[in-house]
Amino acid sequence: MLNVSQVSLQYGNRVLFKDVNLSFQPGNCYGVIGANGAGKSTFLKILSGEIEPNTGEVSKDSQERIAVLKQDHFAYESNTVIETVFMGHPELYQLAKKRDELYALENMTEAQGMEAMEVETRFGEIGGYEADSSASVLLRGLGIAENLHQNLMSDLDGSQKVRVLLAQALFGNPDILLLDEPTNHLDIESISWLQDYLERFDNTVIVVSHDRHFLNQVCTHICDIDYAKINIYAGNYEFWYEASQLAQKQRKDQNRRSEEKIEELKAFIRRFASNASKAKQATSRKKLLDKMTVDQMPASSRRFPWVNFKMEREPGKIVLEVQNLNLDGGDNLKLQDLNFSLGAQDKVALVGEYDTLKSAFFEAITSKETPENQVKWGTTILYNYFPRNNDSFFDSDLSLVDWLRQYSTEQDETFIRGFLGRMLFTGEEALKSARVLSGGEKVRCMLSRMMLSNANTLLLDEPTSHLDLESITALNNGLKAYEGPVIFCTHDHEFAHTVANRVLELSPSGYFDRSISFEEWLQTKKKKRIQ
Repeated sequence: MLNVSQVSLQYGNRVLFKDVNLSFQPGNCYGVIGANGAGKSTFLKILSGEIEPNTGEVSKDSQERIAVLKQDHFAYESNTVIETVFMGHPELYQLAKKRDELYALENMTEAQGMEAMEVETRFGEIGGYEADSSASVLLRGLGIAENLHQNLMSDLDGSQKVRVLLAQALFGNPDILLLDEPTNHLDIESISWLQDYLERFDNTVIVVSHDRHFLNQVCTHICDIDYAKINIYAGNYEFWYEASQLAQKQRKDQNRRSEEKIEELKAFIRRFASNASKAKQATSRKKLLDKMTVDQMPASSRRFPWVNFKMEREPGKIVLEVQNLNLDGGDNLKLQDLNFSLGAQDKVALVGEYDTLKSAFFEAITSKETPENQVKWGTTILYNYFPRNNDSFFDSDLSLVDWLRQYSTEQDETFIRGFLGRMLFTGEEALKSARVLSGGEKVRCMLSRMMLSNANTLLLDEPTSHLDLESITALNNGLKAYEGPVIFCTHDHEFAHTVANRVLELSPSGYFDRSISFEEWLQTKKKKRIQ
């Protein structure tokens, strides 16, 4: 059990949370949610002991072991993959090293022999003899092939390193597991494997994630950081969201009724205060009015951007024709002879194990270098493209107002500022330099650019990266409501499930193209794995 008692943290005048009292129980999975900057990752660091709070303490049983998903992907470059996983259980790792050291001695003294016996006993008690097989199972489940297990971490790419660090955190059945964005850089199959693993996990899990489907699948409780407080609610993310929306509506309705009653009382008093026959009733109502208050709803740290895509003109029946297109995703990842036709009603989820292959598809269909006999856009089509890497758009010292003005037919500053305000850039934020934006701010600017284009076809390569739950939800709803065709790529399960009516899967061995939902595509994948 992990207990949080009277914990507070603030930086200068900014209070992240105050007087927090919580208890995290074994067998439960707690999803930590809150707006960007609310303190989700910071809270996990307090729980792990990496950061000391201003007040209060975090306590656990002295025998319980906490495991944390490390964020430094280059911390183990000189270690092998399997060794890095073992390091997730420090006691077992040190015993294994001591065991190897003792057995490497040519002549063992009696004392060293006794020490070897003690090491063997403890090594067996904490699962040392099953360590190799357990680590291998974790690595394979997360998509790290067996032939990589003895390689150095420096030999792996960024995505593979993230998976090894996740295996490290899961290794050895920790009593308390702290995971900060564990689904980042995982493909659909690895996320599904992790979901199944956590659903079977018997100890305490505390996880920060922007993946709504993942939170719904694994969480028994939601730990909500808002109003500078942290509260725990039973149920998964969807249950929390529906309950919180209902509570917010009830509070607004109650305030509205109170305001109406107050106005009614004031009107009666004004009308009859000087009327002798009604004076007693007016006085009575004045006393009632004095007792009535309207509860002020506290300002939530959550903010939803306004995402609304409109088309300047309807697209024709044929939007895009792709014939015998060859894709090169680098590292010998090639797809030959892709044939694809996009219709006016299609919302296509672009899926597949290799992100570079999917990006190569977007680059090919938007490049002026691609021959017209391979990629042909319809004459009525105006498309707008959101690339995976958008840094080049922000290599500028322009203010956000001037940056967005480049993409707007309406040049008036009041209009531009109003648009930025709806995308959460209010007041002085609209004057900051484009060069200093965070990842999430860049995404919101790129979405603003797309909305102002009034394009009748949208292409989006990983638009949900760097966004918080509120922004993902707003974009999700915006694309569901959009009437034009869309091709998009995302690792957000809920997003793909609720937007797509067609799936295009790309791989070096070929492609799969069918008008089915994202969930139906997942079921076909599972059936193939079972067969």
